[in-house]
Amino acid sequence: MPQTEAHEAYEEPRSARLVAWGNAWFAGLASPDDAATAVRGDDDAHVVRGLPGADGVGLTLALGRLRTLGATGLRLALPAPGHPLGLTGPAEFNARALETGEAVLAVGAPWGLVPEALWHGADHEDDGVLAVSWHALPVNVGYPADVPALRDAERELVEAMRDATESLVRLDIAGAGPAVQRALGRLRARQESDVEELLAPGYPPRAVRVLQSARRVAALTAVAALSEGAAVTAGEMAARAAALRPLERAARRARVAAYNAAVDEPVTEGR
Repeated sequence: MPQTEAHEAYEEPRSARLVAWGNAWFAGLASPDDAATAVRGDDDAHVVRGLPGADGVGLTLALGRLRTLGATGLRLALPAPGHPLGLTGPAEFNARALETGEAVLAVGAPWGLVPEALWHGADHEDDGVLAVSWHALPVNVGYPADVPALRDAERELVEAMRDATESLVRLDIAGAGPAVQRALGRLRARQESDVEELLAPGYPPRAVRVLQSARRVAALTAVAALSEGAAVTAGEMAARAAALRPLERAARRARVAAYNAAVDEPVTEGR
């Protein structure tokens, strides 16, 4: 995936925040201003560009415009090379989403949004001011690629963890270098401070549980990528990477299923 550091893997993509709070707004469970504030987070400003009748507007007006265009909700896409997870085409939109590693697709309207984050005012990100442009592009109508049902995603994540257990034990993270130790420290801190309500209002409890698991698995695989662990030969390193790849894929699928549950799961889903 585009972000390999453990703390970055544990963070939620901007597209995920827009999907969660956008769905809460569509369902009447969050005000437009509250939804826009939650999506922006620590960013300076978000602007939507290319949406018909709402070019260069903020998130609040853009959500309203999507509704007038027929949208009833939002879905998340987290594509990776060789895995167009959550996408429907066409090629132009898929390519842009793949380059960014994330995207939002409107439900009921043939439009998608891809974020672009830009730092201004300094040479280094830590000192700059972040502005985010959401590029609106036409998308094909259809069910997104390879997105599982929430129940199936939860089962697949458990199975992937079980299948990768032996490889994870061989990672020898405790004896790894300082980069891995710092990443583990950040991961533990995030887990300890993790809040129960990861998603916006309106999501079933199962979605929260699946997202919690997916975040931790994604962070663990990112930590593993920081070190060769106990692998010595090129063959061992290749085998280790191959064992971890299905785990990362399962975590991404579960993450998407959790965010899309607001529009794809029955309202009675709660277990």
